[in-house]
Amino acid sequence: MNTQNPPFKRVLLKMSGEAFKGDREYGIDPQFLVDIANEIKAGHSLGVQIGIVIGGGNIFRGIAGAARGMDRVTADYTGMLATVMNALALQDALTKVGVDSRVQTAIEMREVAEPFILRRAIRHFEKGRIVIFAGGTGNPYFTTDTTAALRAAEIRADAILKATKVDGVYTEDPVHNPDASKFDSLPHIDVLNKRLKVMDTTALSLSMDNQIPILVFSLKERGNIHKILSGEKIGTTIGGK
Repeated sequence: MNTQNPPFKRVLLKMSGEAFKGDREYGIDPQFLVDIANEIKAGHSLGVQIGIVIGGGNIFRGIAGAARGMDRVTADYTGMLATVMNALALQDALTKVGVDSRVQTAIEMREVAEPFILRRAIRHFEKGRIVIFAGGTGNPYFTTDTTAALRAAEIRADAILKATKVDGVYTEDPVHNPDASKFDSLPHIDVLNKRLKVMDTTALSLSMDNQIPILVFSLKERGNIHKILSGEKIGTTIGGK
């Protein structure tokens, strides 16, 4: 592994499940998996320890299921299973590009993944492996944003990398308002007070309480993961010094 004095020792990368569908209406786009695996490989080559949390919205969203009349608890557990599917797909793609990884899930299913055990996850990091945290927190009513903030706190990550469809945090949704202004940086509390749709309030509060900065950037632009892990200032930084 080629270490180049990156500014981070360990990070938590949060990706939405929607990104995994690529140009499809649902499911997993194989080309996206290849592209993102190579992106992660480039960042990992810097010597940064990387944990990953992926949503399951490309397969099933618990909140959406509940809104359509499904029991909320059942819907949330179904969504957690969707994150495991995405995690296994990403693990396969990482293996194909030569990166060793492990999937740990909060819902026990030993035939396909390890149970989440913090000390084992840390050991994987120390051995140069990427760890993909699946199955949410293992509890209903919590989003994968909250999972990312929780796992980041547990593994003592230096930052949460929040990969999105846009290149940072704006005063309003830039898709609907092209005149919206982009923030270069702002405190966690401002994101909460302004009700900016970055992460849910539980995730933001957890990150703020544990003083974990959140770096929001676009996943669409190739090379951004490597740029951030190299210390380049892109997107929006929430919290931090």
